Amino acid sequence: MRGLGTGVAIGLVQVVSMLFQLVIWLVIAAALVTWVSPDPRNPVVQFLYKSTEWLLKPCRKILPPRWTGGIDFSPIIAILLLVLLRAIVLSLMTGGAYSPI
Repeated sequence: MRGLGTGVAIGLVQVVSMLFQLVIWLVIAAALVTWVSPDPRNPVVQFLYKSTEWLLKPCRKILPPRWTGGIDFSPIIAILLLVLLRAIVLSLMTGGAYSPI
């Protein structure tokens, strides 16, 4: 039987992993919404903008759309960074036992 500490640690790792996954899905949703020219006053659009712009804005500075023919690659860069960061954080939390594959 596992001790209480082990169960809490596993739960914490799962919560951190879910938070990373949530941010990834928010970035995907924000990217998809931009394809349909949404109303900026829409509460869903405002929520997506506020919850992802902190991450997408620095990524746009790395690879501005004006360098890529107007295509915004910031969501792809952000997702790649989030996946990498999640793997590093969870690996550190589990003592190297986490494998993203």
